[in-house]
Amino acid sequence: MYLYKKTYVKNWEHNPAMEQHQIEVKKNGVVRNDIKPSRISYIVEEVAYWRKFNALHGWFVEKCGGGVDECQDIYVPEESMSELLNTLKEVSKALSLGNVDASKEVLPPTQGFFFGSSDVDDYYVESVNSTIETIETLLKEHEESLAHGLYSGDFYYRASW
Repeated sequence: MYLYKKTYVKNWEHNPAMEQHQIEVKKNGVVRNDIKPSRISYIVEEVAYWRKFNALHGWFVEKCGGGVDECQDIYVPEESMSELLNTLKEVSKALSLGNVDASKEVLPPTQGFFFGSSDVDDYYVESVNSTIETIETLLKEHEESLAHGLYSGDFYYRASW
């Protein structure tokens, strides 16, 4: 399970120099001549990775993928990232109060092939808390980029079973 950030960096000749990106790909300090900076349109970063956090997978499929689960790229708008953060915080609060049923209602485990446990167990709790930290960091980076007038990129979720 992956969350990617895809940022458009295409350099067009008609753009002013101050809007151009400087792109260089090196391996072991040597420039890769087989990768042409003028042909690079996007930088794709893997910003999060999970294993068998099936409740999160279900959330992305239902909230952002229209219920379609075909291992496709699922666009995750900024508003959905904020909604996810709020959902995870609500789950974390319920769990801290010992209310497992409430957490299952807000972020239910999802059944499926290779999905791991459908229990709200220690792994579920750990995954919720680490994902809160990840999403907070990503949203902060996003806001900082926008504050500097920079295009911050788009988020995409993808799972491969």
